[in-house]
Amino acid sequence: MLSMLIIDDDEASSRTLKLHFSDRGFDVRTANSADGGLAMIVDKTADIVISDIRMPGRDGLSLLREIRENYPDVPVIMITAFHDMENTIAAMQGGATDYIAKPIDLEELEAAIDRAVLVREGETSDSLELGLGDVRSTIIGQSHAMKEVFKSIGMVSQGRVTVMVLGESGTGKELVARAIHNASPERDQPFIPVNCAALVETLLESEMFGHERGAFTGAVSSRKGKVALAGKGTLFLDEVAELSPRMQGKLLRLLEEREFTPVGGSKLMTSEARFITATNVNLTERVAEGEFREDLYYRLNVVSISLPPLRERREDIPDLVEYLLKKTNKDMRKGVRRITADVMETLMNYDWPGNIRQLENALIKAVVMAPGDSLSVVQLPGILDSDNGIAKPERVLHTSDPSAQARSLKDLERDHIEDVLRRTGWHKGQACEILGISRPRLERRIKEHGLTR
Repeated sequence: MLSMLIIDDDEASSRTLKLHFSDRGFDVRTANSADGGLAMIVDKTADIVISDIRMPGRDGLSLLREIRENYPDVPVIMITAFHDMENTIAAMQGGATDYIAKPIDLEELEAAIDRAVLVREGETSDSLELGLGDVRSTIIGQSHAMKEVFKSIGMVSQGRVTVMVLGESGTGKELVARAIHNASPERDQPFIPVNCAALVETLLESEMFGHERGAFTGAVSSRKGKVALAGKGTLFLDEVAELSPRMQGKLLRLLEEREFTPVGGSKLMTSEARFITATNVNLTERVAEGEFREDLYYRLNVVSISLPPLRERREDIPDLVEYLLKKTNKDMRKGVRRITADVMETLMNYDWPGNIRQLENALIKAVVMAPGDSLSVVQLPGILDSDNGIAKPERVLHTSDPSAQARSLKDLERDHIEDVLRRTGWHKGQACEILGISRPRLERRIKEHGLTR
């Protein structure tokens, strides 16, 4: 019988988990503090540990580090109600086997335990021992897809492995690259971005590798390139699919030999930079068509992180809107803090082909047009129109309509979920498809908002 230790100051949650997993054949013990849990491990080791992060006294991340140091073979699954990017990355960097957000989805937890058992038996790769970096919370999202992205950032950030970030235009690929850099031991070194599609080949070569004085007309002095400026930090190559065949060859040599030569120079120079690339095209198709070198593709695609388009993570839109409104207010010196139900409905129903970048641009334009401290649908028609595939709201509210009064994001979420359930006749499968969320998450939202048929 496998033993399980649950460490959580929420006794009700601990009891529920103990009953659930005892019924499934585990020998379950519980502790309500990190120190209490550690004492239990010292007394009798556990096959699996499930620990909360935020507890009175020592927190779960400190406990995780001690377990990793003294009991490296014990898989630890972290749980928390504070499921942001920093906590996810910190848990994965600290060596957690997995990370589950509260309220706990038992199916998700059971899947994590299955993986933990495999780790315990040595059938999967071991956990990483990493240090927590100064990660800024610039990536917004609580959807399952984004949690997987956060986990990937935490797992790849410490090593010098080359990473390829995949995703449509506007999904935030550079933010992911910066998050990896900021969570790495080299966070104090430079992060140098290069847009491979922004310059013609000759200028791009000089931009990347630098040039010597007199290398070309206008080269009145020597200049370091981006590769040299990156030092031991991170070189981020955006739109890498747009490199010419000649530049692909130079990049391949840089990756294989860690050597490069400035334009007009003869002296070989070396690079210690970490490489992260990004593309919004299917590189395997480019390789098949002979437009991208296969050997370079495999050099770049050692580890890949795929960013979902916004239409596949619609549940993140309210949080994104809140974050982007705050950012826009600061940048534009405006004071828009509320939006009407129809505005949120329009934003939630649109497919956003330009993803988060398009959402931000739409909000900036709307904020500029807003006369007061709230956004109504009146500000949207000139920004979002049906010719671009925008889902128009079913009705346009006049500002005198009482229902157009600004509402909190929580109220708007409740109204939107209730409306979708009503339209689908409370068919929860169809509602999940429209809302872009899982069945357990929908059930939690129904309970949280007190929705009834």
